[in-house]
Amino acid sequence: MATTNEKPVPSATAADADLPLPVHDAGEAGQSLTGKPWMYRSRRLGPLYIPAYASPPFQLGLVAIVCFLCPGMFNALAGLGGGGQLDATTANNANVALYSTFSVVGFFAGTFANRMGIKLTLSLGGIGYFIYIASFLSYNRNENGGFPIFAGALLGVCAGLLWCAQGAIMMSYPPEASKGRFISWFWMIFNFGAVLGSLIPLGQNIHSSSGKVNDGTYIGFMVLTFCGAALAWFLVDARQVQRADGSHVVLMKHPTWQSELLGLLETLKTDSWVVFLFPMFLASNWFYTYQFNDVNLARFNVRTRALNGVLYWMSQILGAYVFGYALDISRVRRSVRAKAAWTVLFVITMAIWGGGYAWQRQYTRAETSAENYVKMDWTTSGYIGPMFLYMFYGFYDAAWQTCVYWFMGALTNNGRKLANFAGFYKGIQSAGAAIIFRIDALKAPFMNEFASCWGLLAGSLLVALPLILFKVRDTVPLEEDIKFSDETIEEVRPTLTHDTEEKKV
Repeated sequence: MATTNEKPVPSATAADADLPLPVHDAGEAGQSLTGKPWMYRSRRLGPLYIPAYASPPFQLGLVAIVCFLCPGMFNALAGLGGGGQLDATTANNANVALYSTFSVVGFFAGTFANRMGIKLTLSLGGIGYFIYIASFLSYNRNENGGFPIFAGALLGVCAGLLWCAQGAIMMSYPPEASKGRFISWFWMIFNFGAVLGSLIPLGQNIHSSSGKVNDGTYIGFMVLTFCGAALAWFLVDARQVQRADGSHVVLMKHPTWQSELLGLLETLKTDSWVVFLFPMFLASNWFYTYQFNDVNLARFNVRTRALNGVLYWMSQILGAYVFGYALDISRVRRSVRAKAAWTVLFVITMAIWGGGYAWQRQYTRAETSAENYVKMDWTTSGYIGPMFLYMFYGFYDAAWQTCVYWFMGALTNNGRKLANFAGFYKGIQSAGAAIIFRIDALKAPFMNEFASCWGLLAGSLLVALPLILFKVRDTVPLEEDIKFSDETIEEVRPTLTHDTEEKKV
């Protein structure tokens, strides 16, 4: 353990994420590289730079592709509204089951991820997405509503594991100065999966104005989700990851079920301020039900819903890029960036959802549920306005998620603690999703659901403000990060200066 006489180790700079990794330096400093030597060598293919296999950028890229193929396809299907079916009831019931189990497992998932490791946790998570989509293929043929509900409950368990592991990687692998960019890289790749997933039903149904998608759409999604689950096994263990400055991720060397269960409680005790983010966690998936079911499904036919999905997820890519890179502007202190991010979030919450209020006043659930109701097509006059509103909704979602992850990552660099933060985030987020899916299944008025979204988003920002003002610091000392692990500074500290690295490159 560090003593009070030790000097804080400086955090890596923004340039760290882009430098090739040294092969021998960690060993020279007394650290142990548990991976093969080839894992720590970067490559160049002409002008293309390929980071080392065990580097944070490469590992984050693999995780992003796993999520591209698994949750990305789930998002594409969900974005069609009703799981691609004509009526949303079955999908709503499946999602209630999904987010109910997700909320419980997700909250405690940090314990599982820390004990079982990243590869197993992510792969188990990917299998759940495959089974969930298979259940809707089955429903498309025999209308057995029990299978999607069972698959939803199973997916809740699996997704809780997957998203906890993903969050821990995304927040703990990069150096402090690069966390915004790492979050944006992940979010862009992940949402490109949803863009691709939305192109599949768009291509399958481009000449159709019917209400539900065909079997080929579900089969395509199943193939991709299975590939994602298999790809998770190509990740390295977290302790094998080495940053460009020679530092390692702060973890528990010898985790046990007891140590990780107690660690969950210790996180809440030592970082109790994180509860100020809990309302933001709750709000972060609350609005999906309204946007997918009460806007996209309620107002548009199947091919236009698919097009809206493509535009929605493309807007997420743009939102992640803008906010991720803005959050890493090195000329501005991190504490100031946090306050600026909160201010921008509040402004766009008022602006975008204010536009949504004007749109929602134009229709009701009773009107869109009538048998003779004609849904809007992209050729319908007046489509451009709601199209842009839906794109702004996608941009806003990426902005919200990127900022929430960045706020959490600004509180600590400890991988074990961040796994618990990610579990809290996904557990509470999923509890909110279960509640709102149930409200939608009970056919609540559209305007009521809209108001709950807007009110929760704005209110949660106000609750989070004290944490933003008083707890986000410009840096977190390494001595503080290792207090929540059984490692020492010598085992995880940076071993290289930038001059040394540049000479080796």
